[in-house]
Amino acid sequence: MKKIAIVTGASGGMGQVFVRELTKEVLDEIWIVGRNGQRLNGLKKEFGEKIVPICKDLTQSADLISFSDLLKVQKVSVVWLINNAGIARMAPSKDFSFEEIGQTIDLNCKAPAALTNLCIPFMEKGAKILNVSSASSFQPVPYINLYAATKAFERSYSRALHAELKPCGITVTAVCPGWVDTDMLSREINGKKVRFPGIVAPEKVVKKALRDAKKGKDMSVCSFYVKCQHINVKLLPQKWTMKIWLYGIKKYL
Repeated sequence: MKKIAIVTGASGGMGQVFVRELTKEVLDEIWIVGRNGQRLNGLKKEFGEKIVPICKDLTQSADLISFSDLLKVQKVSVVWLINNAGIARMAPSKDFSFEEIGQTIDLNCKAPAALTNLCIPFMEKGAKILNVSSASSFQPVPYINLYAATKAFERSYSRALHAELKPCGITVTAVCPGWVDTDMLSREINGKKVRFPGIVAPEKVVKKALRDAKKGKDMSVCSFYVKCQHINVKLLPQKWTMKIWLYGIKKYL
C-alpha cells in the first residue's frame, strides 16, 4: 500500500511550500491538486517522480467524485491531507456576484469538508489533516467578510473534527496565519500601496503547521503578532475589534 500526501492549491504560495516540505517526509507519492496543469507539471519537474499532478476544479462536484474514484482505484494510505486551496478578495459585500459567492463557499468550505470525508476511510492511525484557515477566523472582518466567514467555518470544523477523530489516532489541525507573503495578497488598492502588519514568509507558516500537526495540536498559530491578536480578540468585545480593523483599512476604501 502506497503512503501518500495530498496537497490542494499546490501550484503556488503556501501550497508549493507544503509540497517542498513534504518531500522530506517518508512518502511514496505526493498528490498535488489544482486547476493549472502546467504549473502542476512544473512542480513535478522541480521535485521529482514522487509528485503526482492531479488537475481538478474542487468547486465542481463531478471533480470531487472523480477524485473519490481515484482513491478507490489506487491502493493508498493517506498520511497527510493538506486542504490549502482557497479564494480571497477584499471588497464591499455588495460587490460580490452570485457566482463569486458560490465559488468562494464551495472552495473554502465544501471542498475541504468533502475531501476530508473522502480521505478518512483511507487513513490509518497517525494520519494528519491540515485545513488552512486564517487569523481572520478569530472575529468578524468587514470588507473581507465572506472570506473571513469561510475561514471561521474551517477553523470550527477542524477543531471539532479533531475531537471526533482523536480516538482513531487522526489529527486535524486548523492552520491560522495572519498576512502571508504570497501572490494572493493585493499589493495595491485604489492606487494606494497596502501595508500588511505582521506579514510573514510562507515557509514560516508551513513549517510551524507541520510541527504542530505532529504534536497533535488542533490549531496552529504562527508568529508572535498573530498570537497577540488571538489573545486580544478573546479579551475585547467583537464590536471593538471590528472598529479597530475598520480604522486600519479606511484609507484603502
